[in-house]
Amino acid sequence: MPEKVDCVVIGAGVVGLAAARSLAMAGREVLVLEADRVIGNGTSSRNSEVIHAGLYYPQGSLKARFCRAGRDMLYAYCMERGVPFRRIGKLVVATDETETATLEVIARHAAGNGVEDLEMLGADDARRLEPAVRATAALLSPSTGIIDSHAYMLALQGDAEAHGALVAFRAPVEGGEIRDDGMLLRVGGADPVTLHARQVVNAGGLAAHKIAASVSGLPAKAIPAIRYAKGNYFALAGKAPFRRLIYPVPVKGGLGIHLTLDLAGKARFGPDVEWIDGIDYSVSGERAEQFAAAVRRYWPELPEGALQPDYAGIRTQIADMAVPDFSIENSTGVLVNLFGIESPGLTSSLAIAQYVRGLVC
Repeated sequence: MPEKVDCVVIGAGVVGLAAARSLAMAGREVLVLEADRVIGNGTSSRNSEVIHAGLYYPQGSLKARFCRAGRDMLYAYCMERGVPFRRIGKLVVATDETETATLEVIARHAAGNGVEDLEMLGADDARRLEPAVRATAALLSPSTGIIDSHAYMLALQGDAEAHGALVAFRAPVEGGEIRDDGMLLRVGGADPVTLHARQVVNAGGLAAHKIAASVSGLPAKAIPAIRYAKGNYFALAGKAPFRRLIYPVPVKGGLGIHLTLDLAGKARFGPDVEWIDGIDYSVSGERAEQFAAAVRRYWPELPEGALQPDYAGIRTQIADMAVPDFSIENSTGVLVNLFGIESPGLTSSLAIAQYVRGLVC
């Protein structure tokens, strides 16, 4: 007979852990199944570690809604739980007059999303804040920040476990079956087991669509086609002359090759957008020239040979969406699927978890 569980969360990335915490705090019995040996070893640990303000996302989209709410929730949570973060701010910089006009569009759009603290700067004001930057104009976003994402995930895990949740590692979900009274889950690993869960949250990240496809009883139309977007990062050898994050005007598919700082002050550049067919985290040094050219648009004094291959992240986008958004649905009443949870998933994680709890509880 299968072991009975109240609620299963598949995936111990930042969104899965946030959902597990929220459900456990609501009094649900929660089991988290993670295929890897540690938490957050996929997309959650391979990003820019930025707390986004919510400037760019289409009005009315889940990204806009959850980023704006999640940002405030995340700052409050970090202060409450002692998670390291800094509200460092960022400049979105224009390097010619065409891009200056684009900044004005971004500012109006951000205001429509409830981001009310942006400040438009001229070239002189931008240089006063960041003397090394080259810009015809800039948008200052004081609500943008950086976070220790691993410390954040450990705090989420600790909260979930303190409220009775369990996290099982090396426990890949290999298939399932939706029934009237819940869902059967076949769990592999060294000690395979079959579970009967009353409700399941599929927060499997890069594998979420494959997990959903392995579930009988879920209509095929409920599983969107996805594509993988790889983002490469290069580290800066030496110290960057910036105190804030520096972003170019967004490009199709991403936010452009921007400069981010970690909590220790180390600078890195990325991500770019590379469409790939499978999981590949390698970073080719041959991309350094392309990166350097992009960076020198806003930092002309980038030293020759200062960029070093660092790491890569991979995110999923739903292929048939003209403008990528999150997809969170519970069409069966038993299984909640989270697809396309890319940036700003980290910033949005607590707001997404709150929404998922509303679908489950």
